[in-house]
Amino acid sequence: MDYKNIIITKESGYAILQFNRPEVLNAINMQLMTELVEALENLDKDDAVRCVILTGNEKAFAAGADIKEMADASAIEMLLRDQFARWDKIRKIKKPIIAAVSGFALGGGCELAMTCDMIIASETARFGQPEINIGVMPGAGGTQRLTRAVGKVKAMEIVLTGKIFTAEEAKEWGLVNKVVPVEYYLQEAKDLAKEIASKPPIAVRLAKEAVLKSFDTTIESGLEFERRNFYLLFASDDQKEGMKAFVEKGKPTWKGK
Repeated sequence: MDYKNIIITKESGYAILQFNRPEVLNAINMQLMTELVEALENLDKDDAVRCVILTGNEKAFAAGADIKEMADASAIEMLLRDQFARWDKIRKIKKPIIAAVSGFALGGGCELAMTCDMIIASETARFGQPEINIGVMPGAGGTQRLTRAVGKVKAMEIVLTGKIFTAEEAKEWGLVNKVVPVEYYLQEAKDLAKEIASKPPIAVRLAKEAVLKSFDTTIESGLEFERRNFYLLFASDDQKEGMKAFVEKGKPTWKGK
């Protein structure tokens, strides 16, 4: 499908979704989010795609929300607009999503990167939740996901001061997987996507579910969920193929069944 605000490129085993609002540093508006969710849901149904990369350009992953859409809105207008319902749909995407971040990932851009399952950052990446500087606070998960990633005291500092932090700081605090020179950040994300795409897709899906479940429940319930998914994989052809190949010292061929 043709989109105005995103560009989709399909590679072998994975897809790249690139924000396409360079004139406003990929600021996130409602139309972009609508297109993004629709594209992700379509790719989630595409058996040829086993992993998705979300990216912007070298200057900006996404510099924040489009403030012009919200500046004059009332509380009731914002409530009825229910713009965060689109963000909730991203959480339900079954395939792994990698954020490839260069330049600014601020406000909604930082929150969008944190909705992804992994983050590869360029050395020029800059993260932050500066909403406090315009009289509001993070509303798309920033207070929750950032706190889970970096801890209470650091999240409190970032959210209450609007501090912008570097890619190296983000890596040190556990927010990103890897920091590489700007000319390699997208290739690094592609390499990670290729590796994940080479794994058995049903096992990848259930493993992602189990990791995410750890944020939503107690350790007891999480372990129960993990075991259920572990047992369920013994109904798959890929489990039989993988274990047979291991025993026979061969290379498995995944069917996704």
